[in-house]
Amino acid sequence: MTLALAGCSALQSHTAKMSAAQTGTEQGAGLDAALSRLDTSFSADDKKGLLYNLERGELLRMHQKYSESTESFLRADQFVAQLEEAAKGRDKAASLAAASLISERLKTYEGQDYEKVMLSTRLALNRMAANEWDVARVDIKRTHEREALIAELHAKEVVKAEEAAKANGVQASGNVLDGYPVETLNDPAVLQLKNGYQNALSHYLSGFMYEVMNEQGLAAPGYRKAIELKPGNQILEEGLRGLTQRSSQRRQQRMTDVLFLVEEGSAPQRRNDTFSMTIPNKRGGTQTVKVQYPVITPSQNPIVSSFQVGSTRLKLESVIDFNVMARRALRDEMPGVLLRTATRTVAKSLAVEQSNRLGQWGSMMVATAAALTEQPDDRMWLTLPERVYVARGFLPPGEHQVSVGQFTGKVSVSGQYAVVPLRVYANTVLPGTTASFGRLPNEMPAGRPAPR
Repeated sequence: MTLALAGCSALQSHTAKMSAAQTGTEQGAGLDAALSRLDTSFSADDKKGLLYNLERGELLRMHQKYSESTESFLRADQFVAQLEEAAKGRDKAASLAAASLISERLKTYEGQDYEKVMLSTRLALNRMAANEWDVARVDIKRTHEREALIAELHAKEVVKAEEAAKANGVQASGNVLDGYPVETLNDPAVLQLKNGYQNALSHYLSGFMYEVMNEQGLAAPGYRKAIELKPGNQILEEGLRGLTQRSSQRRQQRMTDVLFLVEEGSAPQRRNDTFSMTIPNKRGGTQTVKVQYPVITPSQNPIVSSFQVGSTRLKLESVIDFNVMARRALRDEMPGVLLRTATRTVAKSLAVEQSNRLGQWGSMMVATAAALTEQPDDRMWLTLPERVYVARGFLPPGEHQVSVGQFTGKVSVSGQYAVVPLRVYANTVLPGTTASFGRLPNEMPAGRPAPR
């Protein structure tokens, strides 16, 4: 059975599966080609799961196919909801047992914590682009509810790993990887994050949406939480500080209050390195073995700081760095993964020793199967951007040229409020559909000609 599993789709690298689709998109092959390569890389069972629908939804969103993108995201969201429910019962324990005994990749993928929060945020942004602000409000509320579940479920996972480890004679503490670059997980940017799932964008967007819908009592907590998650960010602080003044001037407003969401780069990848680990053996002593474990390299890409609309320069500040969040997520899950790795290694070492009774070929087959199934889990939502920035300002309704670094594009704004998504990708700016709300006093109703 283990030999059969060694070649199954679940044990294949997600980074390798996504390589063709991402490379084609970066080279300008277009959405149809990217989706075709995505479909070719994933099995029928994969397409029922979480990652395929996250990746597909993001590719569709990048090309302004919001209805189809929302369909994929809703399938992913339903899958996450089912996993959250299963985590309360035996299904979760079964997947953790498989991860402890055979391969980390056999653990049911329920998404990184920050991915689940971002999924709800993506749904809200898609609804805004479709002018479904009331539904977007529901998605934002569900984002906060989802955050409340994550810490509890993560704690239960570590407990399960400790139980499986003890059953196999592995200590619940003291498991370390000799040579692991712990500085990538303990640098100030990672430790500054309050946790591995909440982000300032989701809460700032919550404050903005409630302000748009004239619910200032709910807008203030959203802005306040964003500041708590990203202290010292001037744009986030101004969102809260200027709330009362903006609300009082709402009826006399003559220009559009525009929120720019600027996304650049691609999400980080997990690469696999080999390290040493000390485990118990059947003689009551210990032995040092080689194991593979994922590493996320800190990004060296420069922060985008230049953002102009026409001749006006707007302040641009980072609110999410997914490279940092991914390393925080890896740091948080390391105790459970180390315990499962040690448990697996003990079980496989025993199996290899016992396989000597099968003769040379039998022993070789068992050893080969043990090595093939010992693959770290590299599954991540790879089509997400690397960083998300925000800029905000009042602009006259109409078309404007935007410049992000060395890249330019055109956007059109109208109404009292607007959300403009921009994705800097493959050496170009991909403007998304502008979401507008309300009408300025000097704007004419849609379909009515302006007076001469």
